Amino acid sequence: MRISKIAFSLLQILLLFLLFSPGRSDELLRRKIGQMIMIGFNGTTVPESVRVDLAERNAGGVILLGRNCTSPLQIQQLTTAIRAAARTAPLIAVDQEGGVVARLNQSNGFDSTHTAYTLGTTYRSLDSTRHQAARMAGWLRSGGFTTTFAPVVDVNVNPQSPAIGHYGRSFSNNPFAVAQHAQVFIDEFHARGTMTALKHFPGHGSAGTDSHLQLPDITTTWADSELTPYRALIASQSVDMVMMGHLYDARLDSVYPTSLSSNAITGLLRQSLGYTGVVITDDLYGMRAITDRYSYGKAAELSINAGTDMLLYVWNTLSGGSLLRKMIDTLETKVLAGVIAESKINEAYARIQQLKARYLPSAVARDNFSKGVPREALLFQNYPNPFNPSTRIRFQIPEVEGQKSEPGRVTLIVFDVLGREVATLVNEELKSGSYEATFDATGLASGIYFYQLRAGSFAQTKKLTLLR
Repeated sequence: MRISKIAFSLLQILLLFLLFSPGRSDELLRRKIGQMIMIGFNGTTVPESVRVDLAERNAGGVILLGRNCTSPLQIQQLTTAIRAAARTAPLIAVDQEGGVVARLNQSNGFDSTHTAYTLGTTYRSLDSTRHQAARMAGWLRSGGFTTTFAPVVDVNVNPQSPAIGHYGRSFSNNPFAVAQHAQVFIDEFHARGTMTALKHFPGHGSAGTDSHLQLPDITTTWADSELTPYRALIASQSVDMVMMGHLYDARLDSVYPTSLSSNAITGLLRQSLGYTGVVITDDLYGMRAITDRYSYGKAAELSINAGTDMLLYVWNTLSGGSLLRKMIDTLETKVLAGVIAESKINEAYARIQQLKARYLPSAVARDNFSKGVPREALLFQNYPNPFNPSTRIRFQIPEVEGQKSEPGRVTLIVFDVLGREVATLVNEELKSGSYEATFDATGLASGIYFYQLRAGSFAQTKKLTLLR
């Protein structure tokens, strides 16, 4: 009996080892996780390690800081190289608020800009905000950026707040004025095809400390009025992303900071305010509000389970190796162990792809590591659209020189507006040629759905409408 118990225990250990060992890998899962991570790096050219992260590990995006930008031409060459290396079209982001936090400025060939405070409180001019936002959006567009991490919609509750008020990063102490200036800012960037991100949810303006140095406690200083800009901008359907602040409010969550809190992200932002888009963290690499309390793996786990879609790290190495690879390994293991529900990964991935599809519709991903897979595919609009109860989706896989007879994996998946998979129409090896799939929506509710074609590393997403 004793021997059998020992044998049984050894068998359990063996099964756990086989289940969670590094050798067990789900490539599609790993690629989805890669899309959920944005990295930064040092230098003014693309390091080889970042090329590998973009090409092999499917990094979702890159953030460029002042250390990466020396001139307009250098920036253009850098963003072009980033796009060329990427397996899937990446977000290329920069903090371009204006004033102190403006990575493109007079030091690298652009102009100086006003702070949000100057525009919203000193000038009190929406026209001035519009004019400056248009100029900065033009710089980003010509420089090859897809995204600005702005506008700041923190309300200037505490003018001496070390991370916000002290640097003039808030438009006003009036939340309605903040919403108005932020809307103008967003409109100008959207007019030039550039995404924006509201920050720092649920509101950093009252904080008495800086989250770079410690966890700000806003339990007694934060007010519901700080949500006014979010309510207004979400209602206007102009929000691309929301960046979570690393903040603590015991009234909202007595255990976790807002960036790791389901109460803050899923409860307040998504359910109460009705936000359905992409949520991204503030930096998880060096901000002591998080790193003093949580390991990288634990912080990522908590944030994803709370409802976050993208994790931001301003560096790309960890303990001498690829941070992206280590995070993918860690998160894959947590998914396989059931610590993170795979549905969380799928929902985040779908929201990211939907966002990219709106702003990067013509971007063709490259795959330098897969043979027998077409590098381009053409997805036709479904017909009819709107439809009830079924519609046909036609697509073409073109010939690739030297690979005509070699099939490649093709998937065609339908998602609802929450990013949940509702149907897999195609999942097989296909050669070049024309194909058609039928989506039967019998039993599904009326509304907007998205369908995504993936052929190798190429991905394209389009919208369809079911009307009962």
